[in-house]
Amino acid sequence: MKKITIITGHYGSGKTNFSVNLAVKAAAEGKSVTIADLDLVNPYFRTADFEAMFREKGIKMIAPDFANSNLDMPSIQFDVEQLAVNEDCLIIDVGGDDAGATALGRYAEALAEFSDDIDMLYVINQRRTLTSNADEATVLMYEIETAARMKHTAIVNNTNLGCETSPQIIEESAEFAKAVCEKTGLPLRYTTCPEDIASSTNAPALFPVKVYVKPIWEQ
Repeated sequence: MKKITIITGHYGSGKTNFSVNLAVKAAAEGKSVTIADLDLVNPYFRTADFEAMFREKGIKMIAPDFANSNLDMPSIQFDVEQLAVNEDCLIIDVGGDDAGATALGRYAEALAEFSDDIDMLYVINQRRTLTSNADEATVLMYEIETAARMKHTAIVNNTNLGCETSPQIIEESAEFAKAVCEKTGLPLRYTTCPEDIASSTNAPALFPVKVYVKPIWEQ
């Protein structure tokens, strides 16, 4: 895991759950971690929802002004340079699609200074509309890059169907992820899988995750 990890993807792809898992894993390894919630578009399923848990685990959080209130407004400021120097890990959870990535573009120049220490991971989910095939997922990735003024470094296959996710669904998505990697020229960094079924699949680059982000009807 590099010093700065930026997470992008389609709305509902599972970016936030993946970001939370990365932060928790890094903290468990004894690293100092800051997670920045850069989602200025979607008021639901955001990293700010886990503030109490982060505090318990020693994870610092940066969230938009008025996050988690009925006054939610698109405003956030943080010092990229200072965080990159002082923290072992800075994880940036970006809003969905190119609209969400526009906020990241504000920090593109500052982040360029740390280009060798950055992973920009594109999260894909075959079971979500508008990214159900490699062509759609690839087009969206390039739209995000244009808005963010940054390039991705790897792919994260986060294909799932929430509580209905099965080993078969994970394994069937492998060809989809492979096709996206071939079209984009990027490597597959992880294939996420709920912890409770991780031992039942042989998917490539398996990364077991705890399901923190759940729809209201699954909570």
